[in-house]
Amino acid sequence: MPAFLYKIHHALNASRGLDFLAPLALRLFLAPVMFSAGYNKAMSFESTVSWFGNTEWGLGLPFPALLAFLATATELVGGVLLLLGLFTRYISIPLIFTMLVAIATVHWGNGWFAIAPSNPATSMAAPLAKVSLPGAAESLQNSVAVGERLARARGVLREHGHYDWLTAKGNFVVLNNGIEFATTYLIMLLVLFFGGAGRYLSLDYWIARRYWAQGSRSV
Repeated sequence: MPAFLYKIHHALNASRGLDFLAPLALRLFLAPVMFSAGYNKAMSFESTVSWFGNTEWGLGLPFPALLAFLATATELVGGVLLLLGLFTRYISIPLIFTMLVAIATVHWGNGWFAIAPSNPATSMAAPLAKVSLPGAAESLQNSVAVGERLARARGVLREHGHYDWLTAKGNFVVLNNGIEFATTYLIMLLVLFFGGAGRYLSLDYWIARRYWAQGSRSV
């Protein structure tokens, strides 16, 4: 192996001493997401139950009260446990299941994007359409329609509203509510399930050192 490649390889191996930062970052990212989702469900629990069970404007799930309670409890408890790095691999299982249910029942019919692209030229679907990936061409057509609607909305607001004030905190977008965010959370949870909470800055690590195998990495 050339000397410079060996040095690079050695430096990369040395960076493993900081490998606990990756699961820590995932936990710190996911914890408030999960907790806030559960908190919002809990604060309007009757509405949550209605949304879970209604077949016309809701999810149409059976046993809506039970499922709403389980989803709410999973997200609330899961957010706390992820923050502490406690029972991380265990709590990842019901959280993964919750994400799969959300993807299947809430987001799947809306496609991939959480926020609809309004410019087909810059959409990630553009290169995918060139290789004829199913759904990519339709996504680009949708981007054209989204762009037209946003342009019309901006025109109306510029003429009849205080556009600068309305957009001072951010631009207007079309919420598509696709599977993008839920899938991202699912992937993060899978990483925590298989890799654990990480060393040093998780309770799982110190419990493992105290009660289980010395130096266990599955924490």
